[in-house]
Amino acid sequence: MRVTAVIVAAGRGIRMGAATNKVFLPLAGAPILAHVLAAFADAPRISELVIVVREGEAEDVASLLPAGARARTRIVQGGAERRDSALAGVRAATGDLVLIHDAARPLVSRGLIDRVIDGTTAHGACVPVVPVVDTVRRVGPTGLLPEVIERFGLVGVQTPQGFRAEVILRCLTETTEPTLADDAAAVLACGISVAVVDGERENLKVTTTSDLALAEALLARPGGRVVRPAGPG
Repeated sequence: MRVTAVIVAAGRGIRMGAATNKVFLPLAGAPILAHVLAAFADAPRISELVIVVREGEAEDVASLLPAGARARTRIVQGGAERRDSALAGVRAATGDLVLIHDAARPLVSRGLIDRVIDGTTAHGACVPVVPVVDTVRRVGPTGLLPEVIERFGLVGVQTPQGFRAEVILRCLTETTEPTLADDAAAVLACGISVAVVDGERENLKVTTTSDLALAEALLARPGGRVVRPAGPG
């Protein structure tokens, strides 16, 4: 069974406040995106990579690919919204299963990739989740509201999110909501169940400068469960 990893790298990183696409920001000596590409290029069960990029950034992205992955990689241009970019990547994929991953999650591990592939193979759609551990409240005009939201059953959803190719293609095509929270939202909107597997707290999404500092620290720790990029060339 062929598995395609679709790496969505067409975001703007507005919350990071960077002058450039945040996936090119340095992390432990290499761009954020280089870590992601290395992780999927080194995963033996990934048959193909599809990278979704912003207009004008294809050459910069191609330069970050490990040499051994270039022959099995396609680079396509994304769209105005996340749903458009994900759909462009899925349309370019040739795998039986598609794993869609945010390029801003550089610490994805091989174990997590394998768990999502296994869950997708068994169920047709699968996402990694981590339990919500903090106290959850709502905020009103004057501050915290007294209600405490029950945490049981609440999870944070991560990527990569895995789907049978024909399922995610149909659901992303049919959805009428351009600003999906994630790709699983399109599948759920089609009435299809989405299974879950254990995510990893180290699989953080780099959204702010403090996230970048935390990712640096995780990469630097001895024995950390992270993938270091092979670098371009």
